[in-house]
Amino acid sequence: MKLKVPSFRDASVLVIGDVMLDRYWYGAAGRVSQEAPVPIVDIESSEDRAGGAANVALNLASLGLDVTLIGVVGDDDAAVTLRQKLDAANVRCELVALADWPTILKVRVVSRRQQMLRIDFEKPIVADVEGPLERAFRKHVAAADAVVIEDYDKGTLARPRRFVDIAHEHGKRVVVDPKFKPFDAYRGADVIKPNAAEFTQAIGGWTDYRELVSKAAELVRRCDFGALVVTRGEAGMSVIERDGAHHHVPARAVDVFDETGAGDTVAAVLAAGLAAGCSVHESAMLANLAAGLVVTKSGTATVSVPELRRELAAEGHTDRGILSREELLEAVEDARRAGERIVFTNGCFDILHAGHVAYLEDARALGDRLVVAVNDDASVARLKGEGRPVNGVTQRMRVLAALSSVDWTVSFSEDTPEALLDSVRPDVLVKGGDYRIDEVVGAEIVRRHGGEVRVLAHVPDLSTSAILGSLKRAGD
Repeated sequence: MKLKVPSFRDASVLVIGDVMLDRYWYGAAGRVSQEAPVPIVDIESSEDRAGGAANVALNLASLGLDVTLIGVVGDDDAAVTLRQKLDAANVRCELVALADWPTILKVRVVSRRQQMLRIDFEKPIVADVEGPLERAFRKHVAAADAVVIEDYDKGTLARPRRFVDIAHEHGKRVVVDPKFKPFDAYRGADVIKPNAAEFTQAIGGWTDYRELVSKAAELVRRCDFGALVVTRGEAGMSVIERDGAHHHVPARAVDVFDETGAGDTVAAVLAAGLAAGCSVHESAMLANLAAGLVVTKSGTATVSVPELRRELAAEGHTDRGILSREELLEAVEDARRAGERIVFTNGCFDILHAGHVAYLEDARALGDRLVVAVNDDASVARLKGEGRPVNGVTQRMRVLAALSSVDWTVSFSEDTPEALLDSVRPDVLVKGGDYRIDEVVGAEIVRRHGGEVRVLAHVPDLSTSAILGSLKRAGD
């Protein structure tokens, strides 16, 4: 399957579930206690990170989605820290604060990049929070493209099925990351994402992949799920859908540093993919890619769109080809973050000839990425006259995209590419043929943004007009 990272900018996800704060204490462990055979860690620094449903929200925000988080916190310093981190990431928060209940806090002691100890601070929620949570959920669900129910079984979600039903009343797809509740508690969810241990508890284990698929399909039917995505660590992911389709997504070969929060990342990317219009299988493949990235990082962490795109490119899923204007701007932004130099040229390219090929190769040599902007059919007709173009814009772009020198092609409907240049802001604007520098359209725009303008050597006796003229004379 050809996989690409979709645009998440117009997508929105609502997250509800158990919110917690992850605190890391770092220090050297060079001594053993005289009181007991345990290491002594001299704490040198500390770091706070969002955990649980809050980590899911941060993962979604790091991909560029619009995110709202609903959960329960205490009236304490940990809640203040959580809000600050979520606010900094532009996550919209609807957190129910309880005066007599502490925010869930997990403290991890780390030495030499190894976790030595985890200390949990948590108490059961005794207050009735379902009413405030449901009101907040109803307030935001209509604006969401997808919903994540992140259930760590800490007491926030006593009846998670209620939120599945409300989401479906509004036509929203629901991704569930469960713990050890019976799976029927999430009946009707569009995607449920148990890990191997949770899945085993639900179905009683399996001996081979065929039995896994059979038992998963039965669970999907029994609980009316749209799909089941079982995360299996080094064995990858198994995707079983309601219509009987099933797929295995192999784990990526990476050096695992820390698996903390990897499940949160998978849930986030599954929902992000669905919100952006991907299939369950495509979303699972993206989630698998993200999980492979996040486990190479320390502690609860997030991934970004540029990271995902670079990993896809490394695995042979090229990002080259025909793009929309929005996709092009995102691709250019990613390339810039990677320190790449952007070259831009434009034209009609009605009949591609050797002159075009030579000039595009020379243009590509001026940078790391070459953007070719192509006049659409209406603008070619205005510029070139009756009978042009000979080839439609789709055909012209397909031929250009097949050239090894061209990274991205995009069409434009205006007579000039000035608006596109103002958005792309290339490092180099290139024209071929017999232009003078002062005749290059858009030159001032590029210079204003710090770029340069180049005119490449003209290949004599080669032009589309000349080729068409020869054909006409031959026909006469």
